[in-house]
Amino acid sequence: MRPIVVDTVEFPVGERQEAWVETMALAQVTQRVKFLESARFGARIEVMPLGVGQLSVLSYSSVIAQRTPRLVRQSDPEMYHVALVTAGEIGIAQQRQNALLRRGDMGFFDSSRAFDTFAGDTPGKTLLFQFPKSLLRLPHERFVRLCGLSLPWTDGVGRLFGQFLTGVAEEYGQCTPQDVTRLGSTAVDLLSTVLEHHTDRRPDAPGGTGEPGGEVLFLRISAFVVENLRDPDLGPAAIASAHRISLRYLHRVFQQHGTTPRAFIRRQRLERCRKDLADPALERLTIHTIASRWGYPQPDVFSRAFRAATGMSPSEYRVASRRQHPPS
Repeated sequence: MRPIVVDTVEFPVGERQEAWVETMALAQVTQRVKFLESARFGARIEVMPLGVGQLSVLSYSSVIAQRTPRLVRQSDPEMYHVALVTAGEIGIAQQRQNALLRRGDMGFFDSSRAFDTFAGDTPGKTLLFQFPKSLLRLPHERFVRLCGLSLPWTDGVGRLFGQFLTGVAEEYGQCTPQDVTRLGSTAVDLLSTVLEHHTDRRPDAPGGTGEPGGEVLFLRISAFVVENLRDPDLGPAAIASAHRISLRYLHRVFQQHGTTPRAFIRRQRLERCRKDLADPALERLTIHTIASRWGYPQPDVFSRAFRAATGMSPSEYRVASRRQHPPS
């Protein structure tokens, strides 16, 4: 059996994001994709069908994938997902629970409920196992309690499951169609054993380690900011309200990342203004139009902020960019 492989490095830079959005359909569950910083974005997926289930090897950075309530209503394959992180870190959120998964952690999702996954600047690599809910021995209610949380897969009974999936991914090319069907059933059986082990020991607890994490919240807020940069009223109060947290806690989250909410918004806006000013395809747009589209309706405010960040006025920057990259 040969896996299906898609790597964005094979596409021109300008087409990589669109290619990845289309590729996400291979993951069987429709999601909305957002990109934090396109210059750092890179992604690869290796898809391996396992009978009625599927194993995928995912590598990506600077991207957020969201399964919204609307997408759930439009299409639901009724599958469970288990993500085993083998490198980097991945943020997950579902059921008002969230966790930052690092190497050795596995997280859980239910396709019938909205969920988010996040990857920041540190590239993450994940083994994603998906299968129909009806195949799992564990009662649905007990699995749902784990959604958005994490368990270890590098020790104890979890290690047997993790090593099995890792081995399947490595040897998939040597397997026959009959082999992969049996391997899929074995994977579900092993996972059932792992989950029963953890939930039986702590029947009154979700069994995970998913304290709401500032890292995951920061990634969610980053996506919110990027999506709303055009709103000139975007600020700390709006962000805190949208995420149902206090202003004090919002500032503490940003402080842990060496910045403030306003500084982060300003940097994101100015970065996009710089890109537009340097883009020959947008040379017909006025500086005011570009500034307004990224949340700077007042020209003088934009000019001061831009000069403070770059040492040049917007018009000087535009001219300098044209000299460095003259039309071909």
